[in-house]
Amino acid sequence: MSEPSGPLKGLRVLDLTRVLAGPTCTQMLGDLGAEVIKIERPDAGDDTRGFAPPFVPNTKESAYFVGVNRNKKSLTLDIAKPEAQAIVLKLLESCDMLVENFKVGALAKYGLGWEQLSKKFPRLIYCSITGFGQTGPYAPRPGYDALIQAMGGVMSLTGEPNGAPQKVGIPVADLFAGLYGCIGILAALRHRDATGQGQQIDIGMLDTHVAWLANQGMNYLSTGENPPRLGNQHPNISPYQEFPTKDGYLILAVGNDPTFARFCENTGLAHLLTDERFATNPNRVANRDLVTATLTPVMKTLTTTEWVNKLEALKIGCGPINTLEQVFADPHVVAREMVVEMTHGSGEVVKVIANPVKMSATPADYRSAPPILGEHSQHVLCDILGMSAAEVAALRERGIV
Repeated sequence: MSEPSGPLKGLRVLDLTRVLAGPTCTQMLGDLGAEVIKIERPDAGDDTRGFAPPFVPNTKESAYFVGVNRNKKSLTLDIAKPEAQAIVLKLLESCDMLVENFKVGALAKYGLGWEQLSKKFPRLIYCSITGFGQTGPYAPRPGYDALIQAMGGVMSLTGEPNGAPQKVGIPVADLFAGLYGCIGILAALRHRDATGQGQQIDIGMLDTHVAWLANQGMNYLSTGENPPRLGNQHPNISPYQEFPTKDGYLILAVGNDPTFARFCENTGLAHLLTDERFATNPNRVANRDLVTATLTPVMKTLTTTEWVNKLEALKIGCGPINTLEQVFADPHVVAREMVVEMTHGSGEVVKVIANPVKMSATPADYRSAPPILGEHSQHVLCDILGMSAAEVAALRERGIV
Protein backbone atom coordinates (compact mmCIF):
# COMPACT_ATOMS: atom_id res chain seq x y z
CA MET A 1 0.00 0.00 0.00
CA SER A 2 1.49 3.32 -1.09
CA GLU A 3 1.39 6.48 1.00
CA PRO A 4 -2.00 8.22 0.80
CA SER A 5 -2.51 11.51 -0.96
CA GLY A 6 -5.54 13.78 -1.17
CA PRO A 7 -7.29 16.35 1.01
CA LEU A 8 -7.83 13.90 3.89
CA LYS A 9 -4.21 12.73 4.00
CA GLY A 10 -3.05 12.38 7.60
CA LEU A 11 -6.50 11.51 8.93
CA ARG A 12 -7.29 8.04 10.21
CA VAL A 13 -10.67 6.29 10.13
CA LEU A 14 -11.68 3.31 12.24
CA ASP A 15 -14.16 1.44 10.05
CA LEU A 16 -16.66 -0.75 11.91
CA THR A 17 -19.00 -1.10 8.94
CA ARG A 18 -20.08 -3.92 6.71
CA VAL A 19 -22.29 -4.65 3.68
CA LEU A 20 -22.88 -1.44 1.63
CA ALA A 21 -24.00 1.83 3.25
CA GLY A 22 -21.10 2.09 5.72
CA PRO A 23 -18.42 0.74 3.34
CA THR A 24 -19.58 3.23 0.68
CA CYS A 25 -18.93 6.04 3.15
CA THR A 26 -15.52 4.79 4.25
CA GLN A 27 -14.35 4.01 0.71
CA MET A 28 -15.08 7.61 -0.24
CA LEU A 29 -13.02 8.79 2.75
CA GLY A 30 -10.22 6.45 1.69
CA ASP A 31 -10.36 7.69 -1.91
CA LEU A 32 -9.94 11.23 -0.54
CA GLY A 33 -6.74 10.23 1.22
CA ALA A 34 -7.77 9.09 4.70
CA GLU A 35 -6.16 5.98 6.15
CA VAL A 36 -9.01 3.52 6.74
CA ILE A 37 -8.60 0.59 9.12
CA LYS A 38 -11.46 -1.83 8.53
CA ILE A 39 -12.20 -4.14 11.46
CA GLU A 40 -13.67 -7.49 10.40
CA ARG A 41 -14.71 -10.63 12.22
CA PRO A 42 -11.98 -13.31 12.30
CA ASP A 43 -12.64 -16.13 9.81
CA ALA A 44 -15.85 -14.58 8.43
CA GLY A 45 -15.13 -10.93 7.69
CA ASP A 46 -17.57 -8.50 6.11
CA ASP A 47 -20.82 -10.27 5.18
CA THR A 48 -20.39 -9.24 1.54
CA ARG A 49 -17.28 -11.36 1.13
CA GLY A 50 -19.80 -14.18 0.80
CA PHE A 51 -22.26 -12.34 -1.48
CA ALA A 52 -21.32 -14.43 -4.52
CA PRO A 53 -21.29 -15.48 -7.25
CA PRO A 54 -19.93 -13.66 -9.03
CA PHE A 55 -16.38 -13.63 -7.74
CA VAL A 56 -13.73 -11.37 -9.19
CA PRO A 57 -11.86 -13.59 -11.68
CA ASN A 58 -9.06 -15.71 -10.20
CA THR A 59 -9.68 -14.49 -6.64
CA LYS A 60 -11.77 -15.62 -3.68
CA GLU A 61 -13.35 -12.17 -3.35
CA SER A 62 -16.94 -11.41 -4.28
CA ALA A 63 -17.50 -8.66 -6.83
CA TYR A 64 -19.84 -7.05 -4.28
CA PHE A 65 -17.11 -6.73 -1.63
CA VAL A 66 -14.49 -5.50 -4.09
CA GLY A 67 -16.84 -2.73 -5.24
CA VAL A 68 -16.78 -0.74 -1.97
CA ASN A 69 -13.64 -1.68 -0.04
CA ARG A 70 -10.57 -0.30 -1.78
CA ASN A 71 -8.08 1.88 0.11
CA LYS A 72 -8.71 0.02 3.36
CA LYS A 73 -6.54 -2.03 5.69
CA SER A 74 -8.22 -5.19 6.96
CA LEU A 75 -7.70 -5.97 10.66
CA THR A 76 -9.49 -9.00 12.08
CA LEU A 77 -10.76 -8.55 15.64
CA ASP A 78 -13.47 -10.23 17.69
CA ILE A 79 -14.76 -7.09 19.38
CA ALA A 80 -17.00 -9.15 21.67
CA LYS A 81 -13.83 -10.02 23.63
CA PRO A 82 -12.32 -7.55 26.13
CA GLU A 83 -8.81 -7.89 24.68
CA ALA A 84 -10.12 -6.83 21.27
CA GLN A 85 -12.04 -3.93 22.79
CA ALA A 86 -8.79 -2.76 24.40
CA ILE A 87 -7.12 -2.82 20.99
CA VAL A 88 -9.94 -0.72 19.51
CA LEU A 89 -9.55 1.83 22.30
CA LYS A 90 -5.81 1.96 21.71
CA LEU A 91 -6.38 2.54 17.99
CA LEU A 92 -8.85 5.31 18.72
CA GLU A 93 -6.10 7.30 20.40
CA SER A 94 -4.80 8.06 16.91
CA CYS A 95 -8.09 8.03 14.98
CA ASP A 96 -10.02 11.06 13.82
CA MET A 97 -13.21 9.27 12.83
CA LEU A 98 -15.14 6.12 13.67
CA VAL A 99 -17.82 4.93 11.24
CA GLU A 100 -20.20 2.14 12.27
CA ASN A 101 -23.44 0.57 11.13
CA PHE A 102 -24.32 -1.70 14.05
CA LYS A 103 -27.87 -1.84 15.37
CA VAL A 104 -28.72 0.97 17.77
CA GLY A 105 -27.03 0.35 21.13
CA ALA A 106 -25.06 -2.71 19.99
CA LEU A 107 -21.60 -1.16 20.32
CA ALA A 108 -22.39 0.22 23.77
CA LYS A 109 -22.36 -3.38 25.02
CA TYR A 110 -18.66 -3.44 24.19
CA GLY A 111 -17.86 -0.02 25.62
CA LEU A 112 -17.68 1.44 22.10
CA GLY A 113 -20.86 3.52 21.99
CA TRP A 114 -20.85 7.24 21.28
CA GLU A 115 -21.67 8.29 24.85
CA GLN A 116 -18.80 6.18 26.18
CA LEU A 117 -16.19 7.14 23.59
CA SER A 118 -16.99 10.86 23.43
CA LYS A 119 -15.89 11.22 27.04
CA LYS A 120 -12.53 9.56 26.35
CA PHE A 121 -11.98 11.07 22.90
CA PRO A 122 -13.65 14.51 22.75
CA ARG A 123 -12.25 15.22 19.26
CA LEU A 124 -13.64 12.00 17.79
CA ILE A 125 -16.12 12.21 14.91
CA TYR A 126 -18.46 9.25 15.29
CA CYS A 127 -20.73 8.43 12.35
CA SER A 128 -23.56 5.95 12.93
CA ILE A 129 -25.42 4.63 9.88
CA THR A 130 -28.55 2.60 10.61
CA GLY A 131 -31.83 1.81 8.96
CA PHE A 132 -33.93 4.24 10.98
CA GLY A 133 -31.53 6.43 12.96
CA GLN A 134 -30.75 6.57 16.68
CA THR A 135 -34.17 7.89 17.77
CA GLY A 136 -37.82 7.38 16.91
CA PRO A 137 -40.16 4.39 17.19
CA TYR A 138 -38.41 2.39 14.45
CA ALA A 139 -34.86 2.90 15.78
CA PRO A 140 -34.40 -0.72 16.98
CA ARG A 141 -35.42 -2.21 13.64
CA PRO A 142 -32.86 -3.56 11.16
CA GLY A 143 -32.67 -1.70 7.87
CA TYR A 144 -32.51 -3.29 4.42
CA ASP A 145 -32.34 -1.51 1.09
CA ALA A 146 -35.56 -2.88 -0.42
CA LEU A 147 -37.40 -2.29 2.85
CA ILE A 148 -36.27 1.34 2.92
CA GLN A 149 -37.18 1.84 -0.75
CA ALA A 150 -40.66 0.55 0.10
CA MET A 151 -41.17 2.54 3.31
CA GLY A 152 -39.54 5.68 1.89
CA GLY A 153 -42.00 6.01 -0.99
CA VAL A 154 -39.68 5.40 -3.92
CA MET A 155 -41.27 2.07 -4.81
CA SER A 156 -44.70 3.72 -4.97
CA LEU A 157 -43.30 6.06 -7.64
CA THR A 158 -41.42 3.45 -9.66
CA GLY A 159 -42.92 1.09 -12.24
CA GLU A 160 -45.56 1.14 -14.94
CA PRO A 161 -48.83 2.98 -14.19
CA ASN A 162 -50.88 -0.21 -14.09
CA GLY A 163 -48.11 -2.47 -12.83
CA ALA A 164 -46.76 -3.41 -9.43
CA PRO A 165 -44.53 -1.06 -7.42
CA GLN A 166 -40.86 -1.58 -8.29
CA LYS A 167 -37.60 -1.00 -6.48
CA VAL A 168 -34.72 0.67 -8.25
CA GLY A 169 -32.33 -1.82 -9.88
CA ILE A 170 -29.39 -0.85 -7.65
CA PRO A 171 -29.38 -0.44 -3.83
CA VAL A 172 -29.90 3.31 -3.80
CA ALA A 173 -31.04 3.45 -0.16
CA ASP A 174 -27.70 2.04 0.99
CA LEU A 175 -25.65 4.17 -1.38
CA PHE A 176 -27.32 7.46 -0.51
CA ALA A 177 -27.02 6.77 3.22
CA GLY A 178 -23.28 6.19 2.80
CA LEU A 179 -22.80 9.36 0.78
CA TYR A 180 -24.85 11.49 3.19
CA GLY A 181 -22.73 10.03 5.98
CA CYS A 182 -19.58 11.13 4.19
CA ILE A 183 -20.99 14.64 3.73
CA GLY A 184 -21.77 14.81 7.44
CA ILE A 185 -18.26 13.66 8.35
CA LEU A 186 -16.64 16.29 6.15
CA ALA A 187 -18.78 19.01 7.73
CA ALA A 188 -17.93 17.68 11.21
CA LEU A 189 -14.22 17.81 10.37
CA ARG A 190 -14.61 21.46 9.45
CA HIS A 191 -16.36 22.12 12.77
CA ARG A 192 -13.67 20.26 14.70
CA ASP A 193 -10.94 22.22 12.98
CA ALA A 194 -12.62 25.41 14.19
CA THR A 195 -13.59 24.32 17.71
CA GLY A 196 -11.68 21.17 18.63
CA GLN A 197 -14.99 19.46 19.28
CA GLY A 198 -16.03 16.11 17.82
CA GLN A 199 -19.62 14.99 17.41
CA GLN A 200 -21.89 12.12 16.47
CA ILE A 201 -23.46 12.00 13.01
CA ASP A 202 -26.75 10.11 13.05
CA ILE A 203 -27.64 8.79 9.58
CA GLY A 204 -30.92 6.93 9.16
CA MET A 205 -31.47 5.27 5.79
CA LEU A 206 -35.17 6.16 5.89
CA ASP A 207 -34.29 9.82 6.55
CA THR A 208 -31.93 9.97 3.60
CA HIS A 209 -34.47 8.23 1.40
CA VAL A 210 -37.13 10.79 2.28
CA ALA A 211 -34.60 13.58 1.67
CA TRP A 212 -34.05 12.57 -1.94
CA LEU A 213 -37.72 12.30 -2.86
CA ALA A 214 -36.86 15.70 -4.32
CA ASN A 215 -39.36 17.03 -6.88
CA GLN A 216 -41.81 14.17 -6.23
CA GLY A 217 -41.77 14.82 -2.49
CA MET A 218 -42.36 18.50 -3.16
CA ASN A 219 -45.16 17.67 -5.60
CA TYR A 220 -46.92 15.85 -2.76
CA LEU A 221 -46.24 18.58 -0.17
CA SER A 222 -47.60 21.18 -2.59
CA THR A 223 -50.80 19.33 -3.54
CA GLY A 224 -51.50 16.76 -0.84
CA GLU A 225 -51.91 14.20 -3.63
CA ASN A 226 -49.84 11.01 -4.00
CA PRO A 227 -47.93 11.16 -7.29
CA PRO A 228 -48.86 8.24 -9.55
CA ARG A 229 -46.42 5.78 -11.07
CA LEU A 230 -45.54 6.99 -14.57
CA GLY A 231 -43.15 4.35 -15.85
CA ASN A 232 -40.32 6.23 -17.55
CA GLN A 233 -42.23 9.48 -17.92
CA HIS A 234 -41.38 12.63 -15.99
CA PRO A 235 -43.96 13.98 -13.53
CA ASN A 236 -43.39 17.62 -14.49
CA ILE A 237 -42.09 17.59 -18.10
CA SER A 238 -43.43 16.15 -21.35
CA PRO A 239 -42.15 14.59 -23.55
CA TYR A 240 -39.44 13.23 -21.25
CA GLN A 241 -39.54 9.45 -21.52
CA GLU A 242 -38.57 6.38 -23.53
CA PHE A 243 -39.88 5.85 -27.04
CA PRO A 244 -39.62 2.79 -29.27
CA THR A 245 -37.43 3.29 -32.34
CA LYS A 246 -37.02 1.24 -35.48
CA ASP A 247 -34.58 -1.11 -33.74
CA GLY A 248 -34.89 -0.53 -29.99
CA TYR A 249 -35.59 2.28 -27.56
CA LEU A 250 -34.50 5.86 -26.99
CA ILE A 251 -34.83 8.32 -24.12
CA LEU A 252 -36.15 11.65 -25.37
CA ALA A 253 -35.72 14.55 -22.93
CA VAL A 254 -37.44 17.72 -24.11
CA GLY A 255 -36.85 20.11 -21.24
CA ASN A 256 -38.68 23.25 -22.37
CA ASP A 257 -40.99 24.80 -24.98
CA PRO A 258 -38.28 26.11 -27.36
CA THR A 259 -36.76 22.63 -27.48
CA PHE A 260 -40.16 21.09 -28.23
CA ALA A 261 -40.66 23.61 -31.03
CA ARG A 262 -37.26 22.70 -32.48
CA PHE A 263 -38.15 19.02 -32.27
CA CYS A 264 -41.47 19.49 -34.05
CA GLU A 265 -40.06 21.73 -36.77
CA ASN A 266 -37.47 19.10 -37.70
CA THR A 267 -39.64 15.99 -37.51
CA GLY A 268 -42.64 16.97 -39.62
CA LEU A 269 -44.74 17.87 -36.58
CA ALA A 270 -44.75 21.68 -36.86
CA HIS A 271 -48.55 21.65 -36.97
CA LEU A 272 -48.60 20.58 -33.31
CA LEU A 273 -47.27 23.98 -32.28
CA THR A 274 -50.62 25.60 -33.08
CA ASP A 275 -52.52 23.01 -31.03
CA GLU A 276 -53.00 24.33 -27.50
CA ARG A 277 -52.71 20.78 -26.11
CA PHE A 278 -49.07 20.76 -27.27
CA ALA A 279 -48.19 24.45 -27.12
CA THR A 280 -46.81 24.62 -23.56
CA ASN A 281 -45.21 22.18 -21.18
CA PRO A 282 -48.05 22.37 -18.61
CA ASN A 283 -50.52 21.52 -21.38
CA ARG A 284 -48.35 18.67 -22.62
CA VAL A 285 -48.13 17.28 -19.08
CA ALA A 286 -51.91 17.48 -18.78
CA ASN A 287 -52.21 15.61 -22.11
CA ARG A 288 -49.24 13.27 -21.74
CA ASP A 289 -51.08 10.24 -23.18
CA LEU A 290 -51.89 12.21 -26.33
CA VAL A 291 -48.29 13.43 -26.59
CA THR A 292 -46.99 9.87 -26.29
CA ALA A 293 -49.46 8.49 -28.81
CA THR A 294 -48.67 11.27 -31.30
CA LEU A 295 -44.88 10.98 -31.11
CA THR A 296 -44.60 7.19 -30.96
CA PRO A 297 -45.19 6.43 -34.68
CA VAL A 298 -42.75 9.17 -35.65
CA MET A 299 -40.05 7.81 -33.34
CA LYS A 300 -40.45 4.36 -34.91
CA THR A 301 -39.37 5.64 -38.32
CA LEU A 302 -35.64 5.80 -37.51
CA THR A 303 -33.16 3.60 -35.66
CA THR A 304 -31.86 4.59 -32.24
CA THR A 305 -28.49 5.61 -33.69
CA GLU A 306 -30.15 7.68 -36.43
CA TRP A 307 -32.27 9.49 -33.85
CA VAL A 308 -29.29 10.15 -31.59
CA ASN A 309 -27.30 11.63 -34.48
CA LYS A 310 -30.24 13.73 -35.67
CA LEU A 311 -31.32 15.03 -32.27
CA GLU A 312 -27.82 15.73 -30.98
CA ALA A 313 -27.23 17.93 -34.04
CA LEU A 314 -30.37 19.84 -33.03
CA LYS A 315 -29.20 20.06 -29.39
CA ILE A 316 -32.18 18.05 -28.17
CA GLY A 317 -31.60 15.78 -25.19
CA CYS A 318 -31.63 12.10 -26.07
CA GLY A 319 -29.72 8.89 -25.55
CA PRO A 320 -29.79 5.13 -25.99
CA ILE A 321 -30.83 2.80 -23.17
CA ASN A 322 -27.52 1.02 -22.68
CA THR A 323 -26.75 -2.36 -21.22
CA LEU A 324 -23.83 -2.42 -18.78
CA GLU A 325 -21.65 -3.84 -21.55
CA GLN A 326 -22.45 -0.77 -23.61
CA VAL A 327 -21.96 1.55 -20.65
CA PHE A 328 -18.43 0.38 -19.94
CA ALA A 329 -17.56 0.43 -23.65
CA ASP A 330 -18.99 3.92 -24.16
CA PRO A 331 -16.23 6.24 -25.45
CA HIS A 332 -17.21 8.99 -23.01
CA VAL A 333 -17.14 6.64 -20.01
CA VAL A 334 -13.77 5.37 -21.21
CA ALA A 335 -12.46 8.92 -21.69
CA ARG A 336 -13.56 9.82 -18.17
CA GLU A 337 -11.57 6.82 -16.87
CA MET A 338 -14.48 5.36 -14.93
CA VAL A 339 -12.83 1.94 -14.62
CA VAL A 340 -9.57 1.54 -12.70
CA GLU A 341 -7.30 -1.50 -12.54
CA MET A 342 -5.65 -2.35 -9.21
CA THR A 343 -3.34 -5.15 -8.10
CA HIS A 344 -5.12 -7.32 -5.54
CA GLY A 345 -3.41 -9.11 -2.65
CA SER A 346 -3.83 -12.35 -4.60
CA GLY A 347 -1.55 -10.96 -7.29
CA GLU A 348 -4.44 -10.60 -9.73
CA VAL A 349 -5.28 -7.31 -11.38
CA VAL A 350 -8.88 -6.41 -10.58
CA LYS A 351 -11.14 -3.86 -12.21
CA VAL A 352 -13.12 -1.46 -10.01
CA ILE A 353 -15.49 1.40 -10.75
CA ALA A 354 -13.68 4.70 -10.31
CA ASN A 355 -14.56 7.53 -7.98
CA PRO A 356 -16.67 10.03 -9.95
CA VAL A 357 -15.42 13.09 -8.05
CA LYS A 358 -12.89 14.75 -10.37
CA MET A 359 -10.67 17.18 -8.43
CA SER A 360 -8.02 19.25 -10.17
CA ALA A 361 -5.53 19.51 -7.28
CA THR A 362 -6.28 16.41 -5.19
CA PRO A 363 -7.70 13.66 -7.39
CA ALA A 364 -9.02 10.38 -5.99
CA ASP A 365 -6.21 8.16 -4.73
CA TYR A 366 -6.22 4.49 -5.82
CA ARG A 367 -3.41 3.21 -3.64
CA SER A 368 -4.60 -0.24 -2.60
CA ALA A 369 -7.08 -2.81 -3.86
CA PRO A 370 -9.81 -4.16 -1.57
CA PRO A 371 -8.00 -6.25 1.04
CA ILE A 372 -7.86 -9.96 1.66
CA LEU A 373 -9.45 -10.75 5.05
CA GLY A 374 -6.94 -9.82 7.76
CA GLU A 375 -4.34 -8.77 5.20
CA HIS A 376 -3.10 -5.90 7.36
CA SER A 377 -3.61 -7.29 10.86
CA GLN A 378 0.11 -7.75 11.48
CA HIS A 379 0.92 -4.29 10.13
CA VAL A 380 -1.73 -2.49 12.21
CA LEU A 381 -0.95 -4.32 15.44
CA CYS A 382 2.84 -4.25 15.14
CA ASP A 383 3.62 -1.08 13.17
CA ILE A 384 0.84 1.17 14.44
CA LEU A 385 0.24 -0.15 17.97
CA GLY A 386 3.76 -1.43 18.62
CA MET A 387 2.90 -5.02 19.54
CA SER A 388 5.46 -7.75 19.13
CA ALA A 389 5.01 -10.63 16.71
CA ALA A 390 4.75 -12.98 19.69
CA GLU A 391 1.93 -10.93 21.19
CA VAL A 392 0.03 -11.00 17.91
CA ALA A 393 0.56 -14.75 17.59
CA ALA A 394 -0.88 -15.23 21.08
CA LEU A 395 -3.94 -13.16 20.16
CA ARG A 396 -4.44 -15.30 17.06
CA GLU A 397 -4.28 -18.48 19.13
CA ARG A 398 -7.07 -17.24 21.36
CA GLY A 399 -9.24 -16.20 18.41
CA ILE A 400 -9.09 -12.50 19.28
CA VAL A 401 -7.36 -11.60 15.99
